[in-house]
Amino acid sequence: MTDIIFTDKQSPASVSSQTTSKTNCPYCGVGCGIEATVENNKVIAVKGNAEHPANLGRLCVKGSSLHETQGFHNRILSPRVYGKNVSWDEATSTVAKHFQDTIAQYGPDSVAFYLSGQLLTEDYYVANKLMKGFIGSANVDTNSRLCMASASAAHKRAFGEDVVAGCYEDLTSADAIFIIGANPAYAHPIVYQRMIKAREENPTRKIVVIDPRKTATAKDADLYLAIKPGSDAYFYNGLLLYLAEQGKLNNDYIAKHCQGFEQALQTAQSQFADIAAVATACDIELSLLLESYQIFAETDNVVTFFSQGINQSSTGVDKGNAIINCHLATGKIGREGAGAFSITGQPNAMGGREVGGLSNQLAAHLYFENSNEIDLVKRFWQAPNIATKEGLKAVELFDAVHSGKIKAIWIMATNPVVSMPNANRIKRALEKCPMVVVSECYENTDTVNYADVVLPASTWGEKQGSVTNSDRTISVHKSMIKAPGEAKNDWQIITDVAHALGFKDAFNYQHPVDIFREHAALSGFENSHPFSYKRDENDVYRVFDISALANISQAEYENFSPIKWPINSANPKGLKRIFTDGIFATKNQKANFIPIIAQLPRKLPGNNQVVMNSGRIRDQWHTMTRTGRVAKLMTHSDEPYIAVNPDDAKRFQLEDKQLAVLSNLGAEFIGRVNITTEQRNGEIFVPIHWNDNFSASARVSALVNPISDYICGQPEFKHSPVNIKPFNSVWSGYLISSQAVNCQTNYWSKIQLEQGHKYLLSDQQELGDDESILANLYPTIDDWLVLKDDQQNVLRIAGFIDNKLHCFFAASTNLDLEFNTRFIEEQLNKTHPIKTRFKLMSGLDSDGKNDVGTMICSCFQIGEKTIKETIESGQCKSVEALGEKLKCGTNCGSCIPELKAFFT
Repeated sequence: MTDIIFTDKQSPASVSSQTTSKTNCPYCGVGCGIEATVENNKVIAVKGNAEHPANLGRLCVKGSSLHETQGFHNRILSPRVYGKNVSWDEATSTVAKHFQDTIAQYGPDSVAFYLSGQLLTEDYYVANKLMKGFIGSANVDTNSRLCMASASAAHKRAFGEDVVAGCYEDLTSADAIFIIGANPAYAHPIVYQRMIKAREENPTRKIVVIDPRKTATAKDADLYLAIKPGSDAYFYNGLLLYLAEQGKLNNDYIAKHCQGFEQALQTAQSQFADIAAVATACDIELSLLLESYQIFAETDNVVTFFSQGINQSSTGVDKGNAIINCHLATGKIGREGAGAFSITGQPNAMGGREVGGLSNQLAAHLYFENSNEIDLVKRFWQAPNIATKEGLKAVELFDAVHSGKIKAIWIMATNPVVSMPNANRIKRALEKCPMVVVSECYENTDTVNYADVVLPASTWGEKQGSVTNSDRTISVHKSMIKAPGEAKNDWQIITDVAHALGFKDAFNYQHPVDIFREHAALSGFENSHPFSYKRDENDVYRVFDISALANISQAEYENFSPIKWPINSANPKGLKRIFTDGIFATKNQKANFIPIIAQLPRKLPGNNQVVMNSGRIRDQWHTMTRTGRVAKLMTHSDEPYIAVNPDDAKRFQLEDKQLAVLSNLGAEFIGRVNITTEQRNGEIFVPIHWNDNFSASARVSALVNPISDYICGQPEFKHSPVNIKPFNSVWSGYLISSQAVNCQTNYWSKIQLEQGHKYLLSDQQELGDDESILANLYPTIDDWLVLKDDQQNVLRIAGFIDNKLHCFFAASTNLDLEFNTRFIEEQLNKTHPIKTRFKLMSGLDSDGKNDVGTMICSCFQIGEKTIKETIESGQCKSVEALGEKLKCGTNCGSCIPELKAFFT
C-alpha cells in the first residue's frame, strides 16, 4: 500500500512545532485509526494508522480529508437562549429549570433526549444515566434507531444478547461472502477493499451480491442477484429450505447448540411449495437463485455481510433472523471466516448500544423486561427513581412531541429535521414544542433553527472519549486541539445540567476516564459467570463485559490501544470471536432459531408511482455538516440526483440530466435525472445527504413514510412509494460566487469550492437579460459585464470589485447545453483588467485543459476525460497501471469499481 499523507500547505519552519496523535475517524462504523499531525491548534495532516486493526493504515477519501474540515467557520461559539448569547450558567440553569418544571407538572415521561451515534461512549453513558436513572424516564433514544435497531433486536432474539460474533479478519478468511442490503464499496470502502484483496490473493473465493440496485459493489461480484425490494427474508427462508432438501444442515451443531429449528423450518416450508416459488417471490431467475444457494451450501466458510438494506425495513428484525437462521443451521458461525456480520453505519452505534442509548435498553446490555436487571442497575447507580419500563422509540418519540405529550426535548449531535422519516412533521413538532434544546457544533444544521436553547459542543479533534466499531473494537478518540469559543464536550454539558437538577453526587466526573471506569465497572457488576458455567433464572449474565478496564489509569486511557470486548479476567486481552464453543448468552446457553414469515413492505406503490430507495453516496456523510465543507468531496456527485430505469424515464417523460420532482406526504425532492440500467424497472434511488443548507428541495427523508418495524421501531427508508414528474425547466445555468448567497430560483444546489461556492441553478420562470437579476444578491457590486450569445441562447454576467472577479453567472434556455465551470472557478477572486475580460466571458480556457470530465477519483482529483485519454494513448492497460500513472485508486480504493469499467 502506498503511504499517503494528506496535508495542508506548510512552511519548513513550522515543522519543529508539530505533534502527532493517534486517534480515530468520526465517520462510518468501520472505525479506522488515524495519525493526525497538529500545528498551532489545527490538524494539518492525516494518514491511516497502520497499527489499527480496523484499517491497517488505509483511509477512504472522507477520512483522508478530515483536516480540511477544520476551522471555526459556521461553528457555534456561545450558548444561546431564545436567540440571545448567554453565559453557560444561564444556559444550564434555563435547561434544568424548564425540565424540572415540566416534570413537576406533567411527570418524567413529558421530557425526552434524542442522541446520536456520533457521540462518544462517555457522552452516551452520562446522558442515558441522567434520563433513565435520575429523571426516571426511558424516553432517551438515538439516531441509531434509524440505523442498527433491527440488527440489535435480531441478535438478541437469536443469541440472547446484542452481539456481533465475528471480526473483520473473517472477511478476508471467508471462502464466500454474501453481501446483502449493503454497498460497502461506497459506504464502507476500507473493509470492502480487504474483501477484494483477499479474493485477488485467492481467486477461488466468491463474492455474491444481493441487491435491487446494481451498485459499485454488485459490479465487482462473482454472482449478482437483482432481488425484488423487501424480499430478503424470502431469499433466506428459501435458503433454509434448500439446505434441508439438499442434506446440507449441520444436524450435530443444531442438536447441541440450538433450539427451535423444526418450527423455523416448518414456517419456511409453509410459505413455499418449492424453490421455484422462492425465485418468483424474489423476482430473480431460478438458475441464479440455485447457484447462490449452492455456493452457500457447499462452502465451509461463509460470511453474510449486511447493513441498511436489511435493517431499514418494516420487517428488518425478521430479515436479520432469517439470515442468522441459515448460519445456525449450518454451524457457520462463531469460527474463523464464518458468521452473520452486521456492519454499523456510525462510528459509535455499537458503543451507544453498549451503554443503553436505545429507549428499549437499560444499560450495559441490560433490559427493562427483567426486573432483576433493573434492580442491578438501580443499586449500581444508587438511583431510586430509575425508569422501570421502556421509553418511546424515535418515530413514536417525535409523534409524542407533535401531539404535546412530550413538552421538552434535548437533541444532541444529530439533525432529525433532515434524517427522520416524514421530516416536515418533525419540523412542525419542534415548532410546537415548548422547549427544544440542541447541543451542536455547527450553525448550518437544519435542526438548530428550531432550538430555544443552543449549546455549543466540541467535535472531532477537540473531544476525548471512546468508541466501539462494528467488530467490537474499542478505541479512544484523542483531544488534539482546543475547541473554539465556549464550546464544551457533550459529557461536560450533560454533567453541568445534572448538577443543576440536583444530582451532583451521582455525576461527579472530572475527566472522561472517570465515566469510562464507571461504564466498565457496571459491565462487570454481578456478571461473574464465564460462558461454560450453568446459569439460573435469576442470573443477569451478559457477554458484554469490559470490567478489566474498571481501574484503568488516566495515562493508560489516553494511550489506549484498540481492543475487542469482552475484556475481563477471563479475556484480559480481549476476544477476537465470540460463541466459538457454541455456548450462547441465552438462559439455557442455546441459540434460538426464530420462525420467520417473510413479508413484503407494508406500503406498495400505486400504478403511477415508483418505489424510492434512499442511501449513501461515495464521498458524503449524513447531512453534510462536515463533508459538505470540503471542495474535493463535492466533485464526484455535486448535486441531488434521481437514478431512474430507462423504461420509467420513458413512462414518465423524463430526460437524462434534466431535473425531476418526487413527491409524497406533501413534500418534494428535486434532483437531476440519471437514466441507468442499474435500476430495476419501477424503482429509483436518491441520496440521503442534501438538505435545506445545500439545495432548494432535497431532504429525501421528508418523503419517507413513517412506517417502522413492529419489533424494533426502525423506519422503512428503503421502500417509499412516491410520485415522479419532470421539473419542466425554462432555463438552467450556474453561479460562481466568492460568497454564499440566498438563491431565489425554484431549483438551486450549493457546491463548496476551494474558494467560494458554485450554485447549479434552474427555474420555471423566464430569465432576465441583464445584471439586475443578480443585483439583489450583490448590492456592493457596480462593475458588471454582460454578454448575450443569441446563437447558443447563453447569457453570461460577471461582477467585479476592484477588478477582481467576485461572481460569474451563466445560463441558457438550451437545456441540453453543458457548462464546463472549472476555468471560471479558478479565476474567482483573481484580477481581470478590462482587456482580459472577454476571454473570461467565454467561460473556457483556450486549450480546454481544465475540462477533466466527470470526477472519478476524489482523492487525487482525476476526471473521466483524463483517464480515457491516458488509456487511449496506450499508456495504461489495467487499473493498476492507471494507479501507477495517475495515482487514481491507490488511496481508499472507492473509485476502483469505476476504474474497472473503463476496461470492460
